[in-house]
Amino acid sequence: MADLSAFPITKRWPAKNSDIIQLYSLQTPNGVKVSVALEELGLAYEPHYVSFAANEQKSPEFESLNPNGRIPAIIDPNGPDGKPIGLFESGAILLYLAEKTGKLIPADAAGRYECIQWVFFQMAGIGPMFGQFGHFHKFAADKVANNSYPVERYRDESKRLLGVLEGRLKGRQWIMDDQYTIADITTFTWVRGADIFYGGREILDYAKFPAVMDWLQRCIARPASEKGLNIPVKPE
Repeated sequence: MADLSAFPITKRWPAKNSDIIQLYSLQTPNGVKVSVALEELGLAYEPHYVSFAANEQKSPEFESLNPNGRIPAIIDPNGPDGKPIGLFESGAILLYLAEKTGKLIPADAAGRYECIQWVFFQMAGIGPMFGQFGHFHKFAADKVANNSYPVERYRDESKRLLGVLEGRLKGRQWIMDDQYTIADITTFTWVRGADIFYGGREILDYAKFPAVMDWLQRCIARPASEKGLNIPVKPE
């Protein structure tokens, strides 16, 4: 069995099988990116539920792996040169897993960078803007009841980003044409999340983006996605 004792997070979330990837996450738009990718890649992994209700993402053990106190994070006992590696930030984890396996990313250099640019598009645009929209639209609605500017600002920027994605997906099965990649995984989880978590389907005019909606359904219908979207399971 691999020795993960150098990672204090394993004291709070002990590994049952230290020879496989350890995933510390939750069923959020960012969190499920990694579980979906792991399912798509067929990699063995052990999911650990990080409770936001208990503020576990801010615990010393969790922050020993991710000092930013955000999920997801992983430990791969079989990292570069066969040594364990801990990683945080969903985009970095997706890129690592894709390059580790040679899957979910184009093999040619030009295609690889084209794919990465769409991953960054989600990380720098869709994720932050959709998240801010959801915060003000759902979770802080009472605080901005007399000020429509925050919701309108992030609503309009979210719709603009959906328009960019719509243009990319017209005539394409996936963001990278015929190849399903980490660009799809990192993005569809947020487009789904803005509806599922924030109730944003109507206010974001999802119906006006038919190519995005068709692509979203294709992503969700993949068996690995269907499974990964429900991991990790909350302990009883």
